[in-house]
Amino acid sequence: MWHARVVKARTSAAELVESGHVRINGTRETSPGHAIKIGDVITIALDRTVRVLKVIDFNERRGDAASARVLYEELGDVKRN
Repeated sequence: MWHARVVKARTSAAELVESGHVRINGTRETSPGHAIKIGDVITIALDRTVRVLKVIDFNERRGDAASARVLYEELGDVKRN
């Protein structure tokens, strides 16, 4: 999530996972170190939205926003009340 610039800080990504706000392929994940692979679908509850992302590539380093957008395909973005 941090490499793909979904969140600003690595600690924020870890906190989201540990608090149960992230699902990988429909299963709630609570371990920030859980490995993901190309083709996995990640559901992330952020503030008042839920983002659904499909992993399509990886990057060795965190790059700019343009290079981060090619790492995933946005499958959905749902607003919550």
